[in-house]
Amino acid sequence: MSEKDFSNALANIKIPILILDQKWHRLFALGGKPESVKELESKENDLIKREAELKQELKDLKKVKENLMASVMSNMEGTSDLVSKKLDDDKRLLEECKERIASNEDELLDIPNQIDEVNHELMLATMDYCYDKLRTNSNEAEEITEWIKDVRVKLKKNVIRKHNREINNKEIYSYMHDVFGMEVLNLFDMQNGQFYIGSIDDKEAPAKEKADDKDKDLSNVELEDIDLDAVAKETKADEEASKEIVEESVEESASEES
Repeated sequence: MSEKDFSNALANIKIPILILDQKWHRLFALGGKPESVKELESKENDLIKREAELKQELKDLKKVKENLMASVMSNMEGTSDLVSKKLDDDKRLLEECKERIASNEDELLDIPNQIDEVNHELMLATMDYCYDKLRTNSNEAEEITEWIKDVRVKLKKNVIRKHNREINNKEIYSYMHDVFGMEVLNLFDMQNGQFYIGSIDDKEAPAKEKADDKDKDLSNVELEDIDLDAVAKETKADEEASKEIVEESVEESASEES
């Protein structure tokens, strides 16, 4: 749609007074109103107040006019100077009242158009703000989405690495048990403190600790988007490293016995 067609289409649309709509105010609840919107809001508010003032003043002037006309009619037949002066004053006040009534009516005729114009400008300023906010939010949402995808991939990779380490510990401890025996292993366990072997079921732990570890288990995470070849290479490297440790331990034990 061309700019001209867009403007013509907007010109034919009647919109309610925006500043009287609470939902319009809610559009700016998070970021606050920009200065351009505040200025137009204030201008429209002043026009609405002025319209209300003129209507009330016009109502009061019409009552005064009725009273003055009644006074003029009652003093039309008077002949005294006092009555004549009162009649002249009432006539003068009546003319002034008529002029003010006419002036107020003219201003009242123009105010609705002024309110519509300001309201239209306020609509455009509001739309500029809202669509700019929508674009900003969309861009930030896309950035966050990409961040989440990246974190998910890293999380899944680390889940696999975690299991690799557990399996490696289990194999090392099993080989150590076979090579050195439980008696020797128990001594070294007491000397070297606590460590994690294999899965949770492989080592005794309090019931609450097991439940907590189970809650933290991320093994049910789906594995899409993971470079499984890279993970497999890492697993193979871990296995070879564990075998080398065991072989070195066996060689050292054999040399000590000889």
